[in-house]
Amino acid sequence: MEVDSKNTVSVKEIEEKVEESKEEKKEEEAPNFPALSAQEMAGKEEIRRIRCPPNRFTPLKNNWEKLMRPVVDQLKLLIRFNVKTNCVELKTSPYTVDSGCLQKGEDYIHAFMLGFDIDDAVALLRLDDLYIETFEIKDVRLLHGDHISRAIGRIAGQMGKTKYAIENATRCRIVLADQTIHILGSYANIAIARNAICNLIMGSPPNKVYNQMKQVAARQRERF
Repeated sequence: MEVDSKNTVSVKEIEEKVEESKEEKKEEEAPNFPALSAQEMAGKEEIRRIRCPPNRFTPLKNNWEKLMRPVVDQLKLLIRFNVKTNCVELKTSPYTVDSGCLQKGEDYIHAFMLGFDIDDAVALLRLDDLYIETFEIKDVRLLHGDHISRAIGRIAGQMGKTKYAIENATRCRIVLADQTIHILGSYANIAIARNAICNLIMGSPPNKVYNQMKQVAARQRERF
């Protein structure tokens, strides 16, 4: 009796078909869960409080609507000003998608409290590699009396010329708050701006630092 080879099925083919059917069943049975919001991931509402210094009450009041728009529209956070504690409070909402939005919002409000413009502080929400570095003049050199005023004057320059030159060359933003200096920018650019400011504090002439910033700006233009 002859066996038709066309109608015969090998054991390997049967096993392959069984495995394929099992994989199809697994794919059908695999659950498809939607992405969790930040509030659902944490399990509860998270709140951050940023204290408002007395010298920033008036700017906060005048620019409140402009300040809160990016927090509500981009980060989907709830924001309010607590009059009793003098703090700006941020809270997650059901519409908050990313858990890191709360930290970004805190950095944004904190930058405004330090004295940065809203247009500059908004960059913290768009870019991830921006930081704020703070140091005081006494951290670089101990000065007393009129020497402190002269150091601040060298950093600012006539009509802010030196300060703007450092900002434009390093693509940073600088705030001079009495003896405290705040720098907003990327890590590498902050280092360049900090070195220039330290040279001014140590007594370097503004013209020398101004020329150095011109060279830095020219190098960056060639690089990009």
